[in-house]
Amino acid sequence: MVKTSLLSKTPMLKTIAIVVAVLIAGVLILAAMKPDTLSVQRSTTIEASPEKEFALINDFKTWSAWSPWEKKDPAMKRTFSAIPPGKGAHYASEGNKAVGQGSMTLTESVPPSKIANNLDFIKPFEGRNVVEFDLAAHGDTTSVDWRMHGSANFMSKNMQGFINMDSMVGTDFEAGLANLKAVAEK
Repeated sequence: MVKTSLLSKTPMLKTIAIVVAVLIAGVLILAAMKPDTLSVQRSTTIEASPEKEFALINDFKTWSAWSPWEKKDPAMKRTFSAIPPGKGAHYASEGNKAVGQGSMTLTESVPPSKIANNLDFIKPFEGRNVVEFDLAAHGDTTSVDWRMHGSANFMSKNMQGFINMDSMVGTDFEAGLANLKAVAEK
């Protein structure tokens, strides 16, 4: 007696298995076609000097006044390096699932126009990005550009098939810039 598989006995199960396999292959192909980089940028204009915004961004201890993630988890655990504000300063945080876990290290601090840091995510997913703030004075106002960019690994590309990273992260950037504006214009 020859044994036959369940799939060969049931044409409907065979059809379902083929459809599932095609859908999975389609998702993987679409992910492979996504760009190898990720970039999110938002901007605002603040009625204050660039020095004022620079001081708020350059010191991780002042981020609690404007960072959008602070409101998502007020109980977030924070660790600051002993290095003073500016290049080399380090900040680590661990929070709820809306915030996750990660760290930032300031890599560039050019008063009052540019701040850059390395952002390393640990949870909910691993990732490494560069975050930059560019500040430019325009009379009595300052334009602030907040940009994040990095490489997109295959897992990130798969997520982009279901989640619009620009909208998701961009919404947080918009909230952070609104908070920064409110604090700086006081």
